Amino acid sequence: MQVTSLLSQHEHDDNCGCGHDHEHSVVHLWQAVLGVVFVLNAFIVDWLFEAGTTLASASAMIGAIILGYPIIVTAVKDLRQGRLSINELVAIAVLAAFASSDYEVAGVVAFFMLTGEIIETRTAEGARNSIESLIKLTPTKARRLLKDGSEEEIAASQLAVGDVIRIRPGDNVAADGIILKGQGSFNQATITGESLPAEKNAGDEVFAGTQNLTGVLEIKVSRAGTDTTLGRVRELIIAAEKTKLPIQKIVDQYMGFYTPLVLVIGALVWAFTHDLNRVIAVFVVSCPCAFILATPTAMVAALSAAARLGILIKNVADIELAAKINAFVFDKTGTLTTGQLAVSRLAPIGETKPAELLLLAASAEKYSNHPTAKALATLAGEAGVPLAEPKDFTETAGRGVKAEINGAKILVGRAQWLQDNGIDASFEKSVDVGETEGWSLIFVAQNGRCVGWVGMQDKTRNDAKDALAELKEAGVRRIAMISGDRQVVATRVAAEIGCEEAKGDCLPQNKVEFVRAIKAKGYKVAVIGDGVNDAPALAAGDIGIAMGAAGSEVAIHSATIALMNNDLRRLPFLVKLSRSTRAVINQNFLFGVVFIIVGLAATAFGYIGPIVAALLHNVGSLIVIFNSARLVRKGEELEHFHPEAIADKYDHGSHPKQPGELTPKLA
Repeated sequence: MQVTSLLSQHEHDDNCGCGHDHEHSVVHLWQAVLGVVFVLNAFIVDWLFEAGTTLASASAMIGAIILGYPIIVTAVKDLRQGRLSINELVAIAVLAAFASSDYEVAGVVAFFMLTGEIIETRTAEGARNSIESLIKLTPTKARRLLKDGSEEEIAASQLAVGDVIRIRPGDNVAADGIILKGQGSFNQATITGESLPAEKNAGDEVFAGTQNLTGVLEIKVSRAGTDTTLGRVRELIIAAEKTKLPIQKIVDQYMGFYTPLVLVIGALVWAFTHDLNRVIAVFVVSCPCAFILATPTAMVAALSAAARLGILIKNVADIELAAKINAFVFDKTGTLTTGQLAVSRLAPIGETKPAELLLLAASAEKYSNHPTAKALATLAGEAGVPLAEPKDFTETAGRGVKAEINGAKILVGRAQWLQDNGIDASFEKSVDVGETEGWSLIFVAQNGRCVGWVGMQDKTRNDAKDALAELKEAGVRRIAMISGDRQVVATRVAAEIGCEEAKGDCLPQNKVEFVRAIKAKGYKVAVIGDGVNDAPALAAGDIGIAMGAAGSEVAIHSATIALMNNDLRRLPFLVKLSRSTRAVINQNFLFGVVFIIVGLAATAFGYIGPIVAALLHNVGSLIVIFNSARLVRKGEELEHFHPEAIADKYDHGSHPKQPGELTPKLA
């Protein structure tokens, strides 16, 4: 007998007539054990002495009362609230056995039904706790720094925006914040689902609930308490648990008619057989717990698997809808691409070496805040090229920089900038790509002579091509990319990742119109974007998926599904998880229907008695629970730690290797 909602034990839904989600009989394990001891004692007395002795009957009656009491109380509460539910079926079965003085049968039937309730409730709580364990990781204490530099330990709940806290190696972060001092490696699996640690330096954001693996850091709190990313994640998961799949709502709608139907069947069995045991068995076996558990157990398991990988599903109806998605529309910048310039080509001229060209360009740009300067500095760090200190640094906004590097006059900037500073324009002949093809070009001159150029692009994500290929293999019929960038750039990016359709020069309203046009052709559309400037398009799709939503309040709230990291492999997984969930639900429903039909026939014809019926009831519920539990392990291949990567990244398990050790030096 399942008399408590799997997901919202304390939530009441007065619209459902099933009675299954409303009342909760308080059943303690000691109560079930005590009751069954009295019932077993009755069987032992009957076996050792003459059957039907007063002692045996008294013992069985006491056991039946202890075990049957919570069942009867729950049924009475249902009737007082004007509901006729499956709880009454079990109560009638127990009362009928009790009235016929068959106390042993009454006790055993009540015991098996209560045992089923305990198992189902504990299983549901365990599934929910597996989700809660992912998001209840914010420490209860924090080390707040005082103005004199000393630290005090306070409750994490007392932290306020602007406080500075100290995080030591092994600590969990108590609040969202910005690193003021120090660097460290953070395990962000609880937020993003990423298995490998993320390197964090001064100026980077950290999230509550993540773990600092190395280094001592000082962090300025930007969000605290329930306002943190972790707090919002928790609220969204709990909200998702309270929603229902459409198929579950249909089941709830018709469960109100089920109990009267079973009562009629029981009356017919009594009219034809006058066998009370058969009637009791009919009531017991007809409790449709396996049928009712079909959807919520699968739903909780799917939510758990998704949350483990950093996929937030706000409404569980999206789990079912994702299986029907046959068109994906991607934003380009920040979704299929990194959103940051990266050096794609070093083209030295004459006898200049690539490493020398990079040294000159990155050193001259060292104090610039332009995206090209950051891209050059990143490559130099990865390649192990030490930067020189620039002298007489000057920058002309949007054109280029001047500096003296190792005694040489260096110019870095656009072609026209070099020409305006007296450099012969013949260097442009060495360029075999153009900005019209999506390249950003900067040229480097040394002592009045161009020594090479650097080509930069907004690089596509490493997993974009494979992710789109997996979506096609999964049966997605249409994959498109929309971008506010130039059409030639959109076309180039689409060609790199294998996207067959690309539309550039799109304003936000153009993106919305594009999505609506696809939906008008009968497609079920998922829109994927960064959740900031793509909010209208995300809302226009059947499903809106925000990428890289960690720390972004706009991203989390603008989409129906939020991916906490930028791993595009989560998208094919989401489709596969949705289809697996639907398949498991269908399997559970089919089993539940067959179980009830076969059980009713077997009990009506006397092949199964009340005790066996109660035992089979529990077996049926457990089969459904274990079948649904298979979904929890979905996606394990996406979350494995890679020990060899960790070992390669750290010396002796603590100190990061130097950048030059991670990337081969340029020739």
